Amino acid sequence: MPKKKTSLVPGPKSLLSLLILAVIGFGTWWWYKSTLPDFVRYDAFGIDIPTEFSIHGIDVSKYQDRINWEAVKEMEVEDVRIGFVFIKATEGLGNMDACFRRNWEKSAEAGLPRGAYHFFLAPKSGAEQAENFIRRVELKRGDLPPVIDVEQSYGVSGDKLRTEVKAFLDRVEAHYGVKPIIYTNVDFYNRYLKDQFDQYPLWVAHYLRKDRPRIARNWAFWQYSESGNVNGIRPRVDFNVFNGDSTDFYNLLME
Repeated sequence: MPKKKTSLVPGPKSLLSLLILAVIGFGTWWWYKSTLPDFVRYDAFGIDIPTEFSIHGIDVSKYQDRINWEAVKEMEVEDVRIGFVFIKATEGLGNMDACFRRNWEKSAEAGLPRGAYHFFLAPKSGAEQAENFIRRVELKRGDLPPVIDVEQSYGVSGDKLRTEVKAFLDRVEAHYGVKPIIYTNVDFYNRYLKDQFDQYPLWVAHYLRKDRPRIARNWAFWQYSESGNVNGIRPRVDFNVFNGDSTDFYNLLME
């Protein structure tokens, strides 16, 4: 008896299933596309900039060398200008960035809202690193909250890292009277800090693809490029945006 041939033409139920999957797939793609920020090329800044944010900023350290802060403040291209700056202050137990004092003073003289950050070394005491930061940084009304930059584990366990980060945050918050900002990248946050530090404002790095940071929680700042140009700064510089309007930004500043 000859075998019954199998039809290669899908039946009505199969066609319906394929149609449903196609609609779902298209809907997911359209939602994802519609939530992506629009980027526009600004040749003067040398990068593509997400246009749906109104407050733009940079972060600097000694690697940007001697900065002309008046030129930074005066640069404006169409609707984009530098509205804030994060400045590296300290690292580890006793180091201070070689350009911190000058950057801290001159950025304020130029009228830029400024924030100071500490580069965290996970194997070292978080409380002692906090003291290093506190000794060097005097925050005033109108400054951004203090920042911990934690992006490497240096081989320590997750529990050890979280313990020392919490010690740093607690000491700094007690001293300045405000919750510090955590700076890190998406993968590091999800691996080491997720759930236990969600109550802190987040400054997140994500610049390999043109989409929003791939993170479930809210974020305050987004570092989206490491290769921008700004008048008054010779080397390349990191670019950031604030996730909110001018009222939100004002409410974040030190009182």
